[in-house]
Amino acid sequence: MARTRSPDANTAGKRKADAKRGDDEQSPTAEEQAALKRRLDIQNEEVEVKLRIPDSASFAAVKSILLPSFKTVHDQENHFFDGAQKELSSQKVVLRVRFYGTDQKAVITVKGKQVLKDGIGRAPEEEEEVDPILAREFIKDSGALLAYDSKLVQKLKDEFKFAKGLSYLGGFDNQRHVYDWRDFKLEVDQTSYPWGSMYEIECETDKPEALKESLETLLRDHNIPFGDSERSKFANFVNKTLI
Repeated sequence: MARTRSPDANTAGKRKADAKRGDDEQSPTAEEQAALKRRLDIQNEEVEVKLRIPDSASFAAVKSILLPSFKTVHDQENHFFDGAQKELSSQKVVLRVRFYGTDQKAVITVKGKQVLKDGIGRAPEEEEEVDPILAREFIKDSGALLAYDSKLVQKLKDEFKFAKGLSYLGGFDNQRHVYDWRDFKLEVDQTSYPWGSMYEIECETDKPEALKESLETLLRDHNIPFGDSERSKFANFVNKTLI
C-alpha cells in the first residue's frame, strides 16, 4: 500500500480556505499545455470524462448496474516526485510512478497538470513501463529514479536539470474497477487518502461530450447522484481535499 508523506506542511484550516482558489490559480492554459508538449516532445494528450460519485452507497450502485460489462479490478499505488527546488510543480508538470497489483507492473508517467472543465479533463501525457522491483527502489531513494536509464527520465533531466535532485512527495492508493460498456472502457475508482475516500467514474475517449451525456443519462435513469469532477486525484492529494 502507498505510504503517504505530506508535501510542504500548512495548517489544515489554511488549506481548506485556500484550496479551491489556489488550485484554480495554478490551472494551466491550453497554450501552456501546448508549450509543454513541445518542450518535452510529448505526442499524446489524454482526454477523459470524469464524474464524481458522492459516497460508498452510490459507488456500489454504479458497480451493480455495470456488472454485466465487468472486466477486471486493478489495485494501484500512485507515488509522486518533484524536483528538490520544485522544478516540476512550478512548471505544472507531474511525475508519477504507479504500481499495479503490488509488483505485477509499474509505469513511469510524465504529464502536464490536467485542465478540468465541465467534467472533461485534458492533459499531455507520456508513459514508460519499468521493472517493478527496480521501481520500488525509486520510492526508497529518489536518486535512483533520476539515475534510471530511461528516455522519459532523460527528457526531464535535459529540460529541468534537477541541480539538487528529486524529492519524493508521497502517494495514495486507488482501486479501479474496469468495465467494457458500449465500446468504452469505463473505470470506476475508489481512491483512498489518509483523510478519506472519494469515488469517480473515468473514461478516456476522443468523444468526451457524447460519452458524458450517455453516462449522465445512465446514472439519472438509475437515480444515482453524481456531479462533474472539479479536481484531479493528484490535486486532491496535494491540497488534502476530497472535491
